[in-house]
Amino acid sequence: PLLDAVTARAAQAAAANTLVLEGRHRTGHNTDVPGAVAALRERYDGPLDRAVILGGGATATSTMLALADLGCADVTLMVRDPTRAAEVLAAAGRHPRRPTVTVRHLTDGPVDADVLVSTIPASAQDDAALALAEPAGVVFDVVYDPWPTPMARFADATGRVLVAGLDLLVHQAVLQVELMTGASGVPVDLLRAAGREALAARG
Repeated sequence: PLLDAVTARAAQAAAANTLVLEGRHRTGHNTDVPGAVAALRERYDGPLDRAVILGGGATATSTMLALADLGCADVTLMVRDPTRAAEVLAAAGRHPRRPTVTVRHLTDGPVDADVLVSTIPASAQDDAALALAEPAGVVFDVVYDPWPTPMARFADATGRVLVAGLDLLVHQAVLQVELMTGASGVPVDLLRAAGREALAARG
């Protein structure tokens, strides 16, 4: 309600994380969805037809839309409270491909998938949560602090492709810098190094 306009992607996600000022005109953009697409494709270029997402908040919504952009047609959303799935289901209906989203409880057990996206905190990544990742060849953990998370350790130890929360953070930040400055070709590795340095400074 504080914006004069939103981009189509921000409207689709029902979320804007970047505000661009042009004179007095305020436009809301969403860089989380294309940032998630770029993070996934940096680490893995294979098919992503079926996905499992742990959690039902705003990050679950943006990663679901990113997966739909990449051709994923079948998403299983695993949540503690099914009423928290409404935001993700609504966003799926706004995507041109309209992926099928099935809602299950986190305790329902593993589901076949090409990729598992974890949007739950590291403290919630217990053995039952890690078991949900077993069918997936790709694990995308959106957490970046603390790192590595139990999910990240599991992915590394079992030879799965790991997409890290810092990957998502820097790819969406690249797009933010480009929007704010008009520059192009902002180096991902530069922002990744800055992110690692900042995280190391936190101890």
